[in-house]
Amino acid sequence: METENLSLDKFEEATEIVQKVTAPTKLVYSEYFSNQTGNKVYLKPENMQYTGAYKLRGAYYKISTLSDDERAKGLITASAGNHAQGVAYAAKAYGCRAVIVMPTSTPLIKVNRTKSYGAEVVLFGDVYDEAYEHACKLAKEQGLTFVHPFNDLDVATGQGTIAMEIVKELPTVDYILVPIGGGGLACGVSALAKQLNPKIKVIGVEPENAACMKASLEAGKVVTLPAVSTIADGTAVKTPGDKIFPYIQQNIDDIITVTDEELIVCFLDMIENHKMVVENSGLLTVAALKHLDVKGKKIVSILSGGNMDVITMSSVVQNGLIQRSRIFTVSVLLPDKPGQLLKVAGIIAELGGNVIRLDHNQFVSINRNAAVELRITMEAFGPEHKEEILKALEEAGLRPKIVKPQL
Repeated sequence: METENLSLDKFEEATEIVQKVTAPTKLVYSEYFSNQTGNKVYLKPENMQYTGAYKLRGAYYKISTLSDDERAKGLITASAGNHAQGVAYAAKAYGCRAVIVMPTSTPLIKVNRTKSYGAEVVLFGDVYDEAYEHACKLAKEQGLTFVHPFNDLDVATGQGTIAMEIVKELPTVDYILVPIGGGGLACGVSALAKQLNPKIKVIGVEPENAACMKASLEAGKVVTLPAVSTIADGTAVKTPGDKIFPYIQQNIDDIITVTDEELIVCFLDMIENHKMVVENSGLLTVAALKHLDVKGKKIVSILSGGNMDVITMSSVVQNGLIQRSRIFTVSVLLPDKPGQLLKVAGIIAELGGNVIRLDHNQFVSINRNAAVELRITMEAFGPEHKEEILKALEEAGLRPKIVKPQL
């Protein structure tokens, strides 16, 4: 039976219940982001949660509200990954069958982890919405109990237990930043935060190219985006939940959207300054910090998950280093005669650049005496250092050109 509303009693009950299966994710004060923003920034590290994301909370609480008969039928859900693992883990704790439909594009780490908790995984569709339709069909055919990843008030109540923990640990919190995909987490967190202290501002954060909640709030009704495109796969949702939408309208103070490029450099910041792996959807609230026009406030960024496959991780790190001018490739044209390579290497070495790759193309021009191309990929300390190296190459008459790095 679904709750009539997200009452304080239900949130208190949910907090007690989810504690049976969740790890305590204590707030982490971020000196780095505090200094950057002029606020006191705390991170709520749900990336360190069992199953690597907050989704376990809503799944476990939802299953606790089902009848023995509903549980015995077996559970089914659709998920881009984290809810899948949450349902699989919670179902195992209750000893029930779980079938999870995941989009075919789901990172392998999420598929394998979901299977490791004993769930049956069905890969179907390119995006979440297609996987969801297929899961609904299977639920009817096999008589399974559907556990929706976000459009369910019991699930949202379970997710909202995060707000209970935040306010207990930091009663004077001013802002809570929460990622939005379909809206279940934002619904639960904002509803409880406002009941505990109406002065707390709760800001939703979406990827710029998957901002279904922002579009819906502007339209005053649930709308479906024609397409979504973002590296934040956990929040790549076209249609927000209609059951939770009224609560979002009532309790969310604002929506911030961030670009994929911003998420990439945040991943680097999180690794270097906090030694934490946070998936792109979980970084939305970190990227949003610099969009908040406030100073001297206590802000909590919810890091919703940390499930990221290693290939994606290496790609994000490389792109982040390129964006920060920590890695770049320069092309110079040299006469084809001895000593030229040494000359270029000497200039770079003198300025502390570190060469990581060289490509020498003698066939860039028919007249080899006029020019051979040398492409140098190197490490620098950042934009200023990069410009220093380029200026020195320019002054040596090498006419450097920045080209796309080949790593």
